[in-house]
Amino acid sequence: MANIFEENAYKKEIETKIKRLDKDNKIIELEDTIFYGKSGGQPGDTGEIIVDGQKIEINDTLKSGNSIEHILKDINNLSVDQKVLARINWQRRYKHMRMHSALHLMCAAIPLGVTGGQIGFEKSRLDFNDPDKHINKEELEKKINVLMKENHEIFYEFIDSKILESQPELVRTMSVKPPNIEGKLRFVKIGTVDFQPCGGTHVRSTNEIGEIKIGKIENKGKMNRRVNILLND
Repeated sequence: MANIFEENAYKKEIETKIKRLDKDNKIIELEDTIFYGKSGGQPGDTGEIIVDGQKIEINDTLKSGNSIEHILKDINNLSVDQKVLARINWQRRYKHMRMHSALHLMCAAIPLGVTGGQIGFEKSRLDFNDPDKHINKEELEKKINVLMKENHEIFYEFIDSKILESQPELVRTMSVKPPNIEGKLRFVKIGTVDFQPCGGTHVRSTNEIGEIKIGKIENKGKMNRRVNILLND
């Protein structure tokens, strides 16, 4: 199965085939997919498949091992090897792409260990190991918006996973294991600003993110501080 979103997050629809059916759980696996499966703090895509003119909603998408499972509203009358047109909910996906790229800018702006994170449609957040409370809301918001306006290119590189043996500092997220694809790690590079392993979907340049606002900064125990981020649209 080809996970097309790993190379091209802007593909909105494809023609493909049903590879596997699980009628009890209303799950299908597609021969190729553009749907991102829920993992690493990023929600799974929603959308639809069209079969013989009939639209069937995809309510959620999950990553399961090396497979992407598409959870359907209705699975009746579907069969393995059946041709389908798969289409993602682009408005939702694109917002998640912008949010995810904004979180990478936040990560670049705060030189602290990341202990958790979550991408959402209305707001997103990262948790940092910040026992001395160095994070300043106004300074951080200004710094991220400056990086955004500099219009850094965002692209992917696939590098041998052994690189982490010599450069473990490349992994900023302490709570999430980097995605490993057949011995390769997928790195997201934002100009000269940020470079880290990530399996999620991103915009092509930082100016697509648009202006951000920093929401609440919350204390989560003695060490952790949660920084919430919103997009201005």
